Amino acid sequence: MPSTFDIPNFPLGRREFLHTLAAAGAAPLARAATRPPNIVFIYCDDLGYGDFGVYGSKIPTPNVDRMAAEGARFTQFYSANPVCSPSRAALLTGRYPTRVGVPRVLFPTDTTGLSLSETTMANMLKSAGYATMCIGKWHLGHHPEYLPTARGFDEYFGIPYSNDMTPRPLLHNTEQIEEPARLETLTPRYTEQAVKFIERSKAGPFFLYMPHTFPHIPLAASPRFRGKSPLGLYGDVIEEIDWSVGEVLAALRRNGLDSNTLVMLSSDNGPWYQGSPGALRGRKGSTYEGGMREPFIARFPGRIPKGRVCRGVAGTVDILPTVAQLTGAPLPKAPLDGIDIWPLLSGQKPALEREALLYFDGWNLQCARWHQWKLHFARFNTMAYNPAPQGGRVNLALRPPELYDLENDQEESYDLAAEHPDVVQEIQGRVERLLATFPDEVKKAWADTQGRKTQNIPAGALPRPAR
Repeated sequence: MPSTFDIPNFPLGRREFLHTLAAAGAAPLARAATRPPNIVFIYCDDLGYGDFGVYGSKIPTPNVDRMAAEGARFTQFYSANPVCSPSRAALLTGRYPTRVGVPRVLFPTDTTGLSLSETTMANMLKSAGYATMCIGKWHLGHHPEYLPTARGFDEYFGIPYSNDMTPRPLLHNTEQIEEPARLETLTPRYTEQAVKFIERSKAGPFFLYMPHTFPHIPLAASPRFRGKSPLGLYGDVIEEIDWSVGEVLAALRRNGLDSNTLVMLSSDNGPWYQGSPGALRGRKGSTYEGGMREPFIARFPGRIPKGRVCRGVAGTVDILPTVAQLTGAPLPKAPLDGIDIWPLLSGQKPALEREALLYFDGWNLQCARWHQWKLHFARFNTMAYNPAPQGGRVNLALRPPELYDLENDQEESYDLAAEHPDVVQEIQGRVERLLATFPDEVKKAWADTQGRKTQNIPAGALPRPAR
């Protein structure tokens, strides 16, 4: 019997058929190469700038450190707020939290959340054909219309707010499956859910948002990690988060998704009572650098150079526009405060020209960052979470404002306002223009702060620390 190749009327010759066969075999690879990238964002809670090994911690974090070695590590990456809910609102919308209805921490007694008119990163990616899942702490409203399943996520597994709040339900979508949630089981269960989501979503593009419950207090670790670290329970918790990062990366490799997935890792704000801000001044609840400068690592094999250390200024408000550019997803209609930072991630540029980056605490604008300069306009009369003095916690204007050169003084120790009045004037002008675009609550808070009769200690009245 003649072979197919010998049949005179067969439409393809031997060579043409082999080319067709080869093309058919290559089609899945071509589709994989042209498929939009998967997006994974791992978000820690109250993790300090100095809590990972690659950022100077003594706590061993080999998986995070390897992720940095295989990708990019940022040294000047910022949250939009020094506390939980607002920072998450900014990450998921690309807009300052004072624009989107979340200027402060939300509590179980609150009936609202992230403004329902806002488009989240999950909404944006879902409209582009992505499977979406949120695993962990949500904290942007716990009533059904505010939960992840109503904000663009196909599925949710986690606690709707902080683990120190009561009640403490563990939800699957909108169904309560455990109350109170067993804290020592959370990191392993979150990780199991993440791996399963990756495995069942590998055929198409997906967005995994994984906001861990820890290291927010109360701390807890599974029996596998409890007592493992010589640095106590906090060390146990960080080591377990590092293990979780390793499991997520391993799941991507195992499923052939490694080269088509952008994985990012950061924290919502600085450390609370435990944890390290590194050499930075301040902690959670403060607009000093220790409250808002966060670790940020991004890994995308073949797209982000290995071992890159980026000193350009960026922040969580930049993630949504960057993801939109990479995926081709349509941007939200609302104006964004963030910018596309892919040129920083990919190593095309060491820094980007951008508008002043604003530091809010509640409705109050307290600082602004422009180039290497940071100008402090106002500060509360007492630290966050301290007992309020008589008259309550009040935002007080700094007169004159304080100017710090963060390239040479990341500890914010040397006020250079008197030496650089031109820089002070430039930043003040930028802030005034930006404030005109914010909600009335921000403008009122600014006017109230500036109207209070306060005065700084005159420059030179106290000796400066030795350089």
